Amino acid sequence: MSNLQAQVTSTDRAFHVEGYEKIEYDLIYVDGVFAVDNTELADSYRPYGRALMVIDETVLSLYGDAIRTYFDHHGLDLTVVPVQIRETAKSLETFETIVGEFDAFGLVRTEPVLVVGGGLTTDVAGYACASYRRNTPYIRIPTTLIGLIDASVSIKVAVNYGKHKNRLGAYHASQKVLLDFSFLATLPEDQVRNGMAELIKISVVGNSEIFDMLDEHGPDLLRTRFGHLDGSAELRAVGDRLTYAAIATMLDLEAPNLHEIDLDRVIAFGHTWSPTLELTPPAPFFHGHAINIDMALSTTLAEQRGHLTVADRDRVLGVMSRLGLALDSEFLTAELLADATGSILKTRDGLLRAAIPDPIGSCRFLNDVTTDELADALQMHKKLVEEFDRAGDGVDMFTGAHD
Repeated sequence: MSNLQAQVTSTDRAFHVEGYEKIEYDLIYVDGVFAVDNTELADSYRPYGRALMVIDETVLSLYGDAIRTYFDHHGLDLTVVPVQIRETAKSLETFETIVGEFDAFGLVRTEPVLVVGGGLTTDVAGYACASYRRNTPYIRIPTTLIGLIDASVSIKVAVNYGKHKNRLGAYHASQKVLLDFSFLATLPEDQVRNGMAELIKISVVGNSEIFDMLDEHGPDLLRTRFGHLDGSAELRAVGDRLTYAAIATMLDLEAPNLHEIDLDRVIAFGHTWSPTLELTPPAPFFHGHAINIDMALSTTLAEQRGHLTVADRDRVLGVMSRLGLALDSEFLTAELLADATGSILKTRDGLLRAAIPDPIGSCRFLNDVTTDELADALQMHKKLVEEFDRAGDGVDMFTGAHD
């Protein structure tokens, strides 16, 4: 939540207003957020006696009974708004549907909406909250890995517009985020893989210790859903330590720059060319695969520039490949890179600001990459990744009816 403090100075010909917005929100670990003896969630809605919940349909099918039992136990009326938001439905139409449900419910000004689901759900519902009466509070319960370690930290909410990813949005912090990693036990493997790309992002340019853990344990963490599905206690401990370090690193990097005033953003690694690439195929890429292709090319570029050794380049690409993440795509062409560069220059105020590792765990920004250099790096990259598993293709790269 936030509040604004402002002061006004004046002359006989002008007024000057200067304001500062205070932003505060909590990320709270909860073991079994819908366990009836856990009151963290219920306490937030007890003053209202009811809750409006926007929830992903798949999550509702898995946890609906437990959720209803929880709210009944605590004497709270629950209104459920199920949504199915794939990347193609991250749209103004879905946004308007959710806003209509706010009206039908008769949402009170200070009453927080409960948003349960992955990053797509929290993005669209969060944007609806940002727009409804200009500032409706909400509480987030992320249920995917990408939601738990990435979307939960940011205050950005958005919808796509046409083929432009997140073109319409706002900065709107939730009151609190309840982090319950037990949801990973029922998360499909393709969704876990999707989130692990974000862990690669954070680690390769921000935290080498996380990268070392991914290098050693990555495939086992993927297979066992970070120890929550048939995993050993030791592996569960590794998963807990890794995800905590990832959230802490994200907060260290993001908290001083929540409104992205500074456009040199470490966590924009993998987000230079991927926003154009992601929505290019007939069925869009999973976000994690799209940013991973961008990160893989950026890693090759970093080695070409002398900022990474060949051994470290191949180590990064190897971790990505062993997790089944895409290193390349037929949709990644010199023409697409040129178009994507033109687009991102507008977003980044005329500078490329391409994040690359220098070395693993640290970041450098490149502003002088030419179209010709990019085309040459791409040609080398495509030849290089042919030596990796699946010749650089990802496992389950594209969104489908099951996601």
